[in-house]
Amino acid sequence: MPHAAPQGLDRLAYGGDYNPEQWPEETWEEDIALMREAGVTMVSVGIFSWAKLEPSPGVYDFGWLDRLLALLHDAGIRADLATPTVVPPAWFYRAHPDALPVSRAGVRWEFGSRGAICHSSPAYHEAAAGITRALGERYGSHPAVAMWHVHNEYGVPVLECYCETSAAHFRRWLTERYTTLDALNAAWGTAFWGQAYGDWEEIQPPRATPTTCNPAQRLDFARFASDSALENFRRERDLLHQLSPGIPVTTNFMVSPTQCDTIDYWKWAQEVDIVTNDHYLVAEDDRNHINLSMAADLTRSVGGGKPWLLLEHSTSGVNWQTRGISKRPGEMARNSMAHVARGSEGAMFFQWRASRFGAEKFHSAMVPHAGTDSRIWREVVALGADLGSLSGLRGTRTVADAAIVWDWQSWWAQKLEWRPSEDLDTRERAEAVYAALFDRHLTVDFAHPEADLSAYPLVVVPALYLMTQAAGRNLRAYVEGGGTLVVGHFSGIVDEHDAVHPGPHPGALRDVLGLTVEEFQPLRRHERVTLEGPDGHRLTADVWAETVVARGAEPVWTYTDGPAAGCPAVTRHELGEGSAWYLSTRLDADGLDTVLAAAGLDARIAPREDLPRDVEVVRREGAAGRYVFVINHTAADAEVPVGGAGRELFGGRRVEGDLSVPAGTVRVLHLDD
Repeated sequence: MPHAAPQGLDRLAYGGDYNPEQWPEETWEEDIALMREAGVTMVSVGIFSWAKLEPSPGVYDFGWLDRLLALLHDAGIRADLATPTVVPPAWFYRAHPDALPVSRAGVRWEFGSRGAICHSSPAYHEAAAGITRALGERYGSHPAVAMWHVHNEYGVPVLECYCETSAAHFRRWLTERYTTLDALNAAWGTAFWGQAYGDWEEIQPPRATPTTCNPAQRLDFARFASDSALENFRRERDLLHQLSPGIPVTTNFMVSPTQCDTIDYWKWAQEVDIVTNDHYLVAEDDRNHINLSMAADLTRSVGGGKPWLLLEHSTSGVNWQTRGISKRPGEMARNSMAHVARGSEGAMFFQWRASRFGAEKFHSAMVPHAGTDSRIWREVVALGADLGSLSGLRGTRTVADAAIVWDWQSWWAQKLEWRPSEDLDTRERAEAVYAALFDRHLTVDFAHPEADLSAYPLVVVPALYLMTQAAGRNLRAYVEGGGTLVVGHFSGIVDEHDAVHPGPHPGALRDVLGLTVEEFQPLRRHERVTLEGPDGHRLTADVWAETVVARGAEPVWTYTDGPAAGCPAVTRHELGEGSAWYLSTRLDADGLDTVLAAAGLDARIAPREDLPRDVEVVRREGAAGRYVFVINHTAADAEVPVGGAGRELFGGRRVEGDLSVPAGTVRVLHLDD
């Protein structure tokens, strides 16, 4: 199915997870009335309801859900109807205790939380298909259903299972991937430490070992775990496509690297009808809006730039972080609008009404424990009204200025044991580069290493330890065609099997960067190095240095001290119509900004010096017109040039020239044609 939208919605999606089974039915009508007051257009239902829907094997109780969907339909509120397969009931585990996952250390987790599933379990497959089929048969053509929501947050809190059932499944997966044992032994480098396999049955999951395990085996098991959960999603999706034709099917991603690191979302995004995402601020971060924007941009990117949907975020604090920092006045609206600016077709929350019991009773909600006489409720109602005024932008796409190359599988590989420095951190470098581009007021797409990059004047590779030869050729073609490429240290080192590319480092990037790396030079804890460049301009770095030999590249900054003193530190290589920059060390924020500014000149990206720090300006464009979002995260009013005249959508006033954006607020301008 091509990209789809929730069926029956003529406005942006607004609402949250609704768990009416936690409340007496007399509360439901009050909830519906409050939803209408708040401008709610869609709620997610049934996510954790398996035990209520199927109280014993094969015995179903749909009466309560029939009544709920009728209430929602009568109120004009659409349902994102879930299959509750993230929480098999107690009766299931009593009958099938082997469906509980086993940790790498051999401990079988117990029933009592959520997501405790061995994704290789045949009993789980059968039971999940049973409840999904029953729901699809009963509600496949129900007028309230806008879309189907399979499972919940795959990979959270656990994805990998090391039991015997998973072991057998892993071997089947390996035979499909490699066909022969000779191919597997070659890919895994089993000649090292005498690990060669002579029979498929000898292969086990990479369980706990006395010292480090074969990294190629660990990497393949991570791939297998992501794929085995994807098989389960496909199984439910295909049933729903059959039983509920025309209704899109999704599952909620957790694309932010701070929240889920076990799923290859590039692969998963190809399997859903609508890309949806859950995002929760790292509340204690001083500038947590940057992580939010990064997550939104990454979500949009895995979906190929199409509109997507924010299916969960929070109205205020969450209870599962170290400190449940509450959102300040206006922050909920800024968070929501930042997601919409970056491609979401709405803003949904966990959850509608705050729970009185259970693990998340201190998680914020649209209806808080304080009730409707509260700041949170008043902001919920105001946000609903504002989102209602943005219906016209549905279907438009966010406009990006640059791209960051990101790959989950490379991240998995770099995180394995015995790398040259424990301070090397793929996620940290991606976040640092994103923050630098954010501060230069550039909107970013993320791209797979083998994706077409020709649309972007500037592409940054923060850290890509694992890189295929195809990816290397792709980056070279991008530069030769006129692009500007910036590559971070310790990139291009190994192939898809975690084997070092033949020849000097950085194997897959030698030609495009015009250099070789003779030796890695990890720095001691707290050690710093200094770089000197044009006109004596000095930069500071830490964690890492390299003995770089220029082979066509021009040194721009040189190490003045440390283990690589006298060697090139930052280089620039002209190739074809473009240029490739290399950063052989971990620059601090000022140094990273300096180098990206220089590369930006190569890319002919004009600096936005007219915009204050922490004022976002993001564009969405399409057949419905051109829209500019301005989000002021600061405590000062801002006057922002928006490049045209138009109508401000929150109030309807005409704007020509600069747009006034008070401190802590959001403005959206519909530009004149």
